[in-house]
Amino acid sequence: MRGRARDKHPRTATSVPSGRPSFRRDRDKQSSAPLAVDSSPKTDHRLSSVLCPLSSVLCPLSSVPAPTRRLATLLTQIRACRVCEAHLPLGPNPVVRAGVGARVLIVGQAPGTKVHATGIPWNDASGDRLRQWLAIDRDTFYDEQQVAIVPMGFCYPGRGHGGDLPPRPECAPLWHPQLIPLLTRVRLVLLIGRYAQVGYLGKSQRGSLTETVRAAHDYLPRYLPLPHPSPRNQMWLRRHPWFERDILPLLRERVAAALADASTPTSTREKKPR
Repeated sequence: MRGRARDKHPRTATSVPSGRPSFRRDRDKQSSAPLAVDSSPKTDHRLSSVLCPLSSVLCPLSSVPAPTRRLATLLTQIRACRVCEAHLPLGPNPVVRAGVGARVLIVGQAPGTKVHATGIPWNDASGDRLRQWLAIDRDTFYDEQQVAIVPMGFCYPGRGHGGDLPPRPECAPLWHPQLIPLLTRVRLVLLIGRYAQVGYLGKSQRGSLTETVRAAHDYLPRYLPLPHPSPRNQMWLRRHPWFERDILPLLRERVAAALADASTPTSTREKKPR
C-alpha cells in the first residue's frame, strides 16, 4: 500500500462497526460459498500430533477442547487452500497464525516475498517496525495464544507497478467469516492498511486512510486502524507527526492492556457476580 493518502473528505459522525467484517460477497462469485468446518472423527489422526503435547503415547483428540479442535481443523483447511492458485506468481503458501487464547488480532494486507519464502508473517522490515510500534518482542508477537495474525490475503499476490498487488479478492470473504468467530478472546483488532480498514470498518471508515487513522479513538475498544509500517511509508510518517505523538501511545497502552489480560491466569481474574 502506498503511504500517500488523500484527505479530501471532511470528518463526519459515523457509527462504530459491529464485530463482523463487512465483506462484499458479490465481488467474486467463486468466494460466495464458504467451506464447511469439518470436525468429524476422521481428522483425529492427522491433528493429534499437532494438538497434543509430545509424549510416548499420543493423547486422543477427544481430550482436546472443542474450540481448539475446530480452530486447528480450519487452519489445516486454510493452509491447504488452492482457490486462487492460477493467479499467484509464486504459487500458494497461505500464511496465518491463530490460537484460541489470542487477545490481539492483527489484520494486515498480504505476505511479501520474504514472508512467502519463510512462511513467517511480518518477518521483514515492516514487521520489525510493527513490533516497535506495539512495544512487544518477537516471542510475544509470535505466541499464537497472545497474538493472532490473519491478513486480508493469505498468499503473496504478486508485484504491480508501484509495489505488491492488492490481496486476492477471493481470500478474506471465503475464510475470515469462518475464522474470526473462533477467536472469541480477542480484545483488540489492529487494522493495518487500507484493505483491512475497508473490509472491517465498512461505511464507518473515513474518506482516506489518514483520516481513519487520525480518528482511531472512534473505533475503540474493538478496532484500532493503523497505517502500514512499511519503510515505503516513511514519507507519510514524516508528514503526519501526530501519529507518533498521539496514536502510538494509545496503541501501546491498548496492546499492553489486552496482553495483560492474556497473561493473567483464569483462576486469579476477577469473577463477575452472577
